[in-house]
Amino acid sequence: MLPPFIVLDPILQDWLREDIGRGDRSTSGLFPDGNAPIGKAVWIAKADGVVAGLPIAARVFQLLDPSVNFIAIARDGQSVKSGDLLAEINGSLATLLMGERVALNLVMRLSGVASLTAEYAKAIANSPTRLVDTRKTIPGMRLLEKYATFIGGAINHRYGLDDAVMLKDNHIAAAGGITEAVQRVLEHIPFTTSIEVETESIVQVKEAMQLNLDVIMLDNMPLSMMREAIALIRQHSPNTKIEASGNITLTTITQVAELGVDYISTSAMVTRSPWLDISMRIRN
Repeated sequence: MLPPFIVLDPILQDWLREDIGRGDRSTSGLFPDGNAPIGKAVWIAKADGVVAGLPIAARVFQLLDPSVNFIAIARDGQSVKSGDLLAEINGSLATLLMGERVALNLVMRLSGVASLTAEYAKAIANSPTRLVDTRKTIPGMRLLEKYATFIGGAINHRYGLDDAVMLKDNHIAAAGGITEAVQRVLEHIPFTTSIEVETESIVQVKEAMQLNLDVIMLDNMPLSMMREAIALIRQHSPNTKIEASGNITLTTITQVAELGVDYISTSAMVTRSPWLDISMRIRN
């Protein structure tokens, strides 16, 4: 869901301060008396994709001037074509010019993530496997990038280290093994906290499925090994969910889903997504 503005506002204000600095010299030079006329701007898509972040863009302008009226023509999650009208913004021309870059950057970035996510989601749309994002996000952008993957058709994995226990290869190495790692963690976590363990071999899968885990991740396994691992888990630990991860691409994701995993996680939706090109035009 869209993060609440009590959380987003300080982030957006920081980004506005970064861009405006000691003052918008271009805009204040145009309107030195501070009495800029009321005007209108439109946002136009310059490429095909899925839109995400329009409510956040509206908030950017309203933080500068609450009287700005941001009218979303498209909606988050909607597929658009190049040339489509996305939004109309009415307000002080000074505010429209000052908020343009921060608002556009956010929506172009989030729409790019949503657009690529939609491609991955479409590839496995005919299977029960769910597409999942990861924590590989730009620092400071996680809430918004995860919002964008959700808009594109994925479901969110944990937001941070405090969300759930996920024992990866380095945790297992530090503890001396999967069983030891799980036993140590169980002594210190609330009973409501889920536990997921990453495995890289059939030996590790066999050890993990004896521990009554919530999720077993099959990481960077070839398809043949993954098929064997899934059969073992389904037979001996049927209540444990199975997540596949590692080197997931648009070429391989369908093959992995066909094996019958519950979740496929990939960072590609965030790390490999281009921005969706969007233009703002003043209409006077």
